[in-house]
Amino acid sequence: MKLSAAFAPSPDAIDHAVLAERLGYDRAWFSDSPALYADIWVTMARVADRASRIGLGTAVLIPNLRHPMTQAAAIATLEQQAPGRVAVALGTGFTGRLAMGQKPLSWAYMRRYISQLRALLAGETVEIEGAQAQMIHPDGCVADRPVRTPIIVGANGPKGLDVARELGDGVMCVMNPQPGFDWCAVLTFGTVLEDGEQPSERVVEAAGPGLAALYHSQLAPMLPRGVEYKAMLEQFPAETRHLRMHERHFVAINDHDRPFLDPATVAQLSFTGTRAQLRERLKAMEAAGATEVIVHTAGPDIERELTAFAQVGELQPA
Repeated sequence: MKLSAAFAPSPDAIDHAVLAERLGYDRAWFSDSPALYADIWVTMARVADRASRIGLGTAVLIPNLRHPMTQAAAIATLEQQAPGRVAVALGTGFTGRLAMGQKPLSWAYMRRYISQLRALLAGETVEIEGAQAQMIHPDGCVADRPVRTPIIVGANGPKGLDVARELGDGVMCVMNPQPGFDWCAVLTFGTVLEDGEQPSERVVEAAGPGLAALYHSQLAPMLPRGVEYKAMLEQFPAETRHLRMHERHFVAINDHDRPFLDPATVAQLSFTGTRAQLRERLKAMEAAGATEVIVHTAGPDIERELTAFAQVGELQPA
């Protein structure tokens, strides 16, 4: 099973991805949330300039943010720059749309978009918005068609899993593997405890941003004090509530999330444990169908987090 790392695009994330390559991670995945982070394609291109081995991936692209042709051209551009190292995952917009006050996309929209994107990358002509579209780039401008970049689908529910089986090269899910896929990438968040270390504010700072992201979703009522959390959010005006809710999303803890993130709860609900405990959890995820585990790193010492998780995965430094 492969071990990869996930980052929120930023100038610092470029340095961290280069470190992840040195530590032996398989792939660096980047979020597509333009209201929150730097541009995903620019960031990955900058990583490709500085790193020669590590894979590059999108976790996850939000289809409506870019016309299918724009997306196809970006994929083909990076594929030319880093041939064989690119993978793209697409999702309905858990963060990328919610942070702009929009609902996630429908799976009917996703199915149509992924089909169009696949056709463009294959060099085919496809109807988009009532007109025929095809990648007609001159030789040498982008990667030659067909562009064989793997496309995986971010999904956890039955409709999304159906689309992943129909149109994807695999599936990306959060925390829990989905069996039956040749490529099942599981996104996790947490931190590595030193032997004898107890949950503390360090754990909150490192793993708390990931748990806070779940409170920012429709899962909030099922989480500890989730009903209270929703009531807290109602103090903000409805028209700007999504802006306040997503402040520092997945990167650090904002002031109104902090009271809900005590060390014990964060440790219990995240991928947190000692090196030995997390190795056992990795084995369990592999047995459940995971072929790749992605650790999202956050907090004030990402270098420490990357190094510790590399030790959990017993990676071989480059």
